[in-house]
Order: sequence, then structure tokens, then C-alpha cells
Amino acid sequence: VQLQASGGGLVRAGGSLTLSCVVSRSIFSLYDMGWYRQAPGKQREAVALITTDGTEHYADSVNGRFTISRDVAKNTAYLQINSLKSEDTAVYYCKWAGKEWGQGTLVTVSS
Repeated sequence: VQLQASGGGLVRAGGSLTLSCVVSRSIFSLYDMGWYRQAPGKQREAVALITTDGTEHYADSVNGRFTISRDVAKNTAYLQINSLKSEDTAVYYCKWAGKEWGQGTLVTVSS
């Protein structure tokens, strides 16, 4: 299984980004998909999860600003990030089926 994450970049505070994660398996929708992030010097943390029935879960720190979604036909999950803050600067990873990780995509927020 391969997960390809993309969409990171340098964004000004207050801006928006959409991250994508493509899964190389057609059974994409049969497992949960999560987004995690790891800021410099910090542990990796979960920020959003979408379950097989489409239920969304968010960390308190991002609730209301992050939106997770998926396109089953494209085997792709998305993370829409709005109102970016400097503390959102991190490498963002997708995780599928509870064990398969993408390579990470860097989001840098400038003030």
C-alpha cells in the first residue's frame, strides 16, 4: 500500500490550504483515514479522523478550522485547513487503516 500526501506549502497566517492523500488501494473506503501532524520539537498528534461511515472527529485545537473529507471514487482523503495560525506549522501525515502512513507534507505558516 502506498499513501501519497501533498498540498503543503508556505502560507500566511489567516490563509487556507487543502491537503490531499491518495491511497493506492481500491478498498480505501473500508478503513478509517486520519490526519496527524508533527511540529518541530514536538510529538506527532492526531488532528482529524474520518471513519468508514463518514463520521468526522477533530482534535480540540483544530475544531472549527479543519475539515476532513474523502472522495471514495478517487481513493483520496482531504484536509481543508482554514484560518491558519503559526502553531499549525508542522509536517502533516495521513494514516490509513490504522497503520499505513503517508510520507508527510510540510505546512509552514508565516506571521
